Amino acid sequence: MATPKAFLLATLCCACFFGAVLAARELSDDPAMMARHEQWMAKYSRSYKDDAEKSQRFEVFKANVKFIESFNAAGNRKFWLGVNQFADLTNDEFRATKTNKGFNPDAVKLSTGFRYANVSTDALPELVDWRTKGAVTPIKDQGQCGCCWAFSAVAAVEGIVKISTGKLISLSEQELVDCDVHGEDQGCNGGEMDDAFKFIIKNGGLTTESNYPYTAQDGQCKAGANSAATIKGYEDVPANDEASLMKAVANQPVSVAVDGGDMTFQFYSGGVMTGSCGTDLDHGIAAIGYGKASDGTKYWLMKNSWGATWGENGFLRMEKDISNKKGMCGLAMQPSYPTE
Repeated sequence: MATPKAFLLATLCCACFFGAVLAARELSDDPAMMARHEQWMAKYSRSYKDDAEKSQRFEVFKANVKFIESFNAAGNRKFWLGVNQFADLTNDEFRATKTNKGFNPDAVKLSTGFRYANVSTDALPELVDWRTKGAVTPIKDQGQCGCCWAFSAVAAVEGIVKISTGKLISLSEQELVDCDVHGEDQGCNGGEMDDAFKFIIKNGGLTTESNYPYTAQDGQCKAGANSAATIKGYEDVPANDEASLMKAVANQPVSVAVDGGDMTFQFYSGGVMTGSCGTDLDHGIAAIGYGKASDGTKYWLMKNSWGATWGENGFLRMEKDISNKKGMCGLAMQPSYPTE
């Protein structure tokens, strides 16, 4: 992530006790853990070049399982973790492949208009989920390419195009990765959502996913792709203001920057993410709604780009209206959205 938007640019005590005991027993039983690793490898089609690498990855897997089960056994949180596709990666390795590398949080940005400034929060619905309105395409997977910025921007554009035209079109992230290379954006090495919006405007739109499919790597720009959707501009949500973000999300999906590099983000499996979280913005996602959990916890509904096996079928809920003005994991620091 980089520059203005910054994107050069996831019980009862007795039950807890017995859960912890069982987890500890399993972790001390290497044959059982090895069998679990084999099952995990089969599930995620993972293979290693030799026994040495497999042994190394097994130790990482075992340590991650211990962290996940220990976290869940605490039983005092509103969300839980799972042994997902990232379970054989150290947190440093995860950060290197899944988050934006070039973010510059101190960059000066020009102010834009905010069309929802005069909207009354009292008039906003209590629940918004743009999936139910057909404005969200199925979950996508960025793979080993650090281009979350492109997926975040595309999700926001897909949303406003559906709202404006009535047509939900899956648009091409790869066109951004390959062709948006003359500004701040650097394909798999990071980028920023605002720069993506600028490129889409200058480019006369984006083509479809099917016309320019995703390859999860930097490629040569295919010139002359027929645009399937256009935007006229973009605006930034006032920084560190969840009330303003709520106004925007009530009207359209919004691109959001978060600190997505810690282990709770890496292994998030479900529930409303709460508690301590960093604000070193390094990941782009899309806010596609908000609501309130059964226990009264307010949340933002986010679309991620790590495939449907991560989180809640690829989606994430993060606590809303927290005391820190920056928002959970910094989500209120630099949101933006395209305009028609």
